[in-house]
Amino acid sequence: MRRRILVFTCLLAAVSIVLTAVLIHMAVYRGFAERVMLEMAAESDLIVSAVNLSGVAYLQSISESGSAPRVTLIDRDGRVIFDNGWDASIMENHMNRPEIKQAVEEGIGEDIRFSATISRQTFYRAARLPDGKVLRVAMTTDSVFAPLPRLTLITLAIVTAVFAAAAVIGTRVTRRIVAPINMLNLDRPEENAVYAELAPLLSRMKRQNDIIAEQMDEIRQRQIEFSTMTDNMREGMLLLDDEAHVLSCNRSALELLHANSASPVGKGALTLNRSEPFYLAVERALGGYPAEEMLAVSDKHLRVMANPVRNGDAVCGAVVLLVDVTEREDREKLRREFTANVSHELSTPLTAISGYAEIIANGVAKGEDIPRFAESIYDVTQRLIAIVGDVMALSRLDEGVGSLPQEPVDLDELVNLSIQRTRDIAERMRVSVHYEGGSSEVRGVRRILDEAVMNVIDNAIKYNVEGGSVRVTLERLERDAGEGVEVVFTVSDTGIGIPPDEQERIFERFYRVDRSRCDAVPGTGLGLSIVKHAVKLHNGRIEVKSDGRRGSSVTLRFPA
Repeated sequence: MRRRILVFTCLLAAVSIVLTAVLIHMAVYRGFAERVMLEMAAESDLIVSAVNLSGVAYLQSISESGSAPRVTLIDRDGRVIFDNGWDASIMENHMNRPEIKQAVEEGIGEDIRFSATISRQTFYRAARLPDGKVLRVAMTTDSVFAPLPRLTLITLAIVTAVFAAAAVIGTRVTRRIVAPINMLNLDRPEENAVYAELAPLLSRMKRQNDIIAEQMDEIRQRQIEFSTMTDNMREGMLLLDDEAHVLSCNRSALELLHANSASPVGKGALTLNRSEPFYLAVERALGGYPAEEMLAVSDKHLRVMANPVRNGDAVCGAVVLLVDVTEREDREKLRREFTANVSHELSTPLTAISGYAEIIANGVAKGEDIPRFAESIYDVTQRLIAIVGDVMALSRLDEGVGSLPQEPVDLDELVNLSIQRTRDIAERMRVSVHYEGGSSEVRGVRRILDEAVMNVIDNAIKYNVEGGSVRVTLERLERDAGEGVEVVFTVSDTGIGIPPDEQERIFERFYRVDRSRCDAVPGTGLGLSIVKHAVKLHNGRIEVKSDGRRGSSVTLRFPA
């Protein structure tokens, strides 16, 4: 503002001086031209009177006088008869000259002609004589532009001086004017008393400040409420503008996308995740269409739902919601695998039963073979019953034990019973079982704990090597950080071992470490799944240790 006032003041002074100089010059020149024309008119009248009295001889006397103006006598046809400055015989016809024409028609003619070459101008006055001839008097003087160089220098000197003075004065005046404005307290406009002309502006500023303060308080409150709600959502939420820049992002979105914890606001949404499903969902939403994609991030499955935000007909942004559906996807995967495994496990015995029954029904079997076929059908049927029993047990465990009565259960008793039940298969495989432990009670469902203990010991024997050993321990230990006591049941064997990459999978339904031994080792493949569910329902933990080459150890920990 200060600079603009200063420049305007200096320019106004300069323009005023230049215009004044030009106007004065024009006015002076106009007066000079009028005076010259009056003098020429008087002299022309004198010469005309003298010619009328003395004839052309008077003109000859004028030509001999060095101070006389230029005089030209023109005949009726425009031919030059006499000129005191030039040879009349070589001069061109003057009938087309403006002052000559005017004189022939009106008696008196005047004209002014400018020479750009010499920057001079000539005043002409012509008078018609009684005999029809025309007498013209001419006077040459400097033009209006002749004094311009000198006038320009003078004007520039004056402009420079005035410009400097205006700059100094303008600077001081501007500083005095602007200083109080710069000192205004815009936070409290009503306390300023500088210029009366600013009072309406300051009053309006106060009203605007009050309105803005109220609006900012409301916006902050809404922002706090919005942030509180979104930050406590399990789902991730992103607000994007029309160029896919992040306007808002809650904590869950960063966690689900495994993004940097630094604020992504103002950055592109693709800085959070560059996968194709995420990009397609955002692009489609910003194109005006709702989109839904499945996104895999590390070990999680996310459902990405993006919807456009409209302002009238125009898309001004998008809302992206991220839902963790890992558990649902895992359940669905387990369901598919379980269905496939059950179908596979049931198809083999059912095929065998159907084959034996068909042979017997068609009379193909010999009489002495029928008992053997019946025994085979019985064995396969028992395997089917075992599979169905384990599936039902898993189904009950999936439903929980909340409705089953819990009681103090001595795991020492269950371990001894399990060792007795597996004695035959242990002797058949020449596997020795060693037990160390004592009375250790936990609270739970006896039948389910019995199945868990039995399955762990049974697996250690079945998947052992011939002549191997199984070591079973049961003890009560203090938990870390003094969190109470727990009962630790451990079964270690010298069997085939469990590869490290399969140790998490042995608890899957129908999963077996050594597929080549599936037919040789009796069982349904559901034992460790039952163990996993039983321990989980009793708030326990499972630990598996094995180097993958020989031997393994399974530990069940229950709160006492």
